[in-house]
Amino acid sequence: MERQAARKSDAGMRYDVVIVGAGFSGMYMLHKCRQLGLSAVVLDAAGDVGGTWYWNRYPGARCDIHSMDYSYSFDEDLQQEWEWSERYSPQAEILSYVEHVAERFDLRRDIRFDSRVVSASFDEDANLWRVVTQAGETWSGTYCVMAVGCLSLPQTPNFDGLEDFKGPWYHTGLWPHEGVDFTGLDVAVVGTGSSGMQSIPQIAKQARHLTVFQRTPNFAVPAWNHKLGEEEVSEIKDNYAAFRDYARWSESGYNGEESHESGHDVSQERRIAEFERRWAVGGFTVLSTFSDIGSDLEVNKMAAEFAHEKIRQRVKDPQVADLLCPTNHPFGTKRLCVDIDYYETYNRPNVSLENLRVAPIEAITPDGLRTTEKDYKFDAIVFAIGFDAMTGPLLNIDIKGKGGQALREKWEEGPQSYLGLSVAGFPNLFTVTGPQSPSVMTNMMSAIEQHVEWISDCLAYMQEHGHDRIEAGEKAEQEWVIHNGEVADTTLYPQADSWYVGANIEGKPRVILPYLGSFGEYRKTCDAIAAEGYRGFELDSADRAA
Repeated sequence: MERQAARKSDAGMRYDVVIVGAGFSGMYMLHKCRQLGLSAVVLDAAGDVGGTWYWNRYPGARCDIHSMDYSYSFDEDLQQEWEWSERYSPQAEILSYVEHVAERFDLRRDIRFDSRVVSASFDEDANLWRVVTQAGETWSGTYCVMAVGCLSLPQTPNFDGLEDFKGPWYHTGLWPHEGVDFTGLDVAVVGTGSSGMQSIPQIAKQARHLTVFQRTPNFAVPAWNHKLGEEEVSEIKDNYAAFRDYARWSESGYNGEESHESGHDVSQERRIAEFERRWAVGGFTVLSTFSDIGSDLEVNKMAAEFAHEKIRQRVKDPQVADLLCPTNHPFGTKRLCVDIDYYETYNRPNVSLENLRVAPIEAITPDGLRTTEKDYKFDAIVFAIGFDAMTGPLLNIDIKGKGGQALREKWEEGPQSYLGLSVAGFPNLFTVTGPQSPSVMTNMMSAIEQHVEWISDCLAYMQEHGHDRIEAGEKAEQEWVIHNGEVADTTLYPQADSWYVGANIEGKPRVILPYLGSFGEYRKTCDAIAAEGYRGFELDSADRAA
């Protein structure tokens, strides 16, 4: 009730910065605004902080980046005091961490929860962003920072007959906060991406029978998850400065082992030995076993064949193993999954796998679902069908810039941005980890901190130099768009029908959404642009512009 009262009392005020999203990005942006002495408010549809970790509470949900890497680095005391329990943190622990940060820095007093943003429009005369919520409240700010996340708009199931299903159905990205008990139930899981691979082993432990409906098998690398030992943690905490510095300038934004040798330059024996060594380490380091896995199809096939063999070693039924071996995309070009007992789950007598390539789903029925070959009866259905990634969360808001131009129209054929941070025609609007930035190709925490710090440094520069309007130049934007495409074309990623290219959403333009270059090099580019007085941007004051 206090939160509601606070919201009603300050709606309509003018702020320096209006921030949309109270996940890791929005919370850090608020903290940085306070340090600059700027007034700021954060709007979020959720009931509390956490972003993706507030909504994604499905069984088995956890991070796919090591815990010690997946955390804020801006405060040394925070780094030292927080204790992670596992190599890969489960959702509940990450959410506890986010809540701890919000409490520690007293962030909630400037966050308005239960405030879903539906539109944001730029008033040129007032040099003001007007941000409107579903409740009809308007929040105004000189600057607007979209901290909406990359995977925050769940893809809605659009199967015929869903409204007639008698049992409960769930989306992994909108999981009930009270949890779900599948004990003794016949359950269907539709989808085998990251959330499917994480939830399927856990649901299988409860369900009377679990039927998995797979359209496209995905590659997975082993997590080898374990409790973090005191010595392992101390080694990092005693050298946190170097640990963080390595991540900031690495190719992928985390402390993984990189490679600078080609898969062609080693013998067959050495190649297999190196794959085995990386596999034993687990996680995304497998993807960088050789420097050209992501760009050379022949080397990539070697990695794919190695992964296929690992699947066949773990799955007892050869036919099921074959179904689980991806063959329609290069290794790593769809989001790699980090698995815990996923493949072993198919050895359970209460689990079966169905191939949607052979028999697609025709409709949901009152008692289950029907494919082109068979009727199935289920007590509950879980849709692990993912998100409208990267552009979706931004285009879900009606954003209008100069002259009333809609972002939806500008991006009709794909995103156009400068650095994934700013959009020409939309002054004073920043997008944290936006399309055409490294974002989902990195440790998101590194990407978030880099963007938030770049934006806050920019706002400080604006203050110091008497500016209050900044906009990406059209020429700089187009050059960045072209550069994104050129970098993507040096890789194998365009060959996969993935959410990286929007292929999971019907009608979405097929464009590589994240920047595929090195995170460290991208960071240098951003720093150089800032050091040159924000090259490629147009800076002015509202008075002079008028």
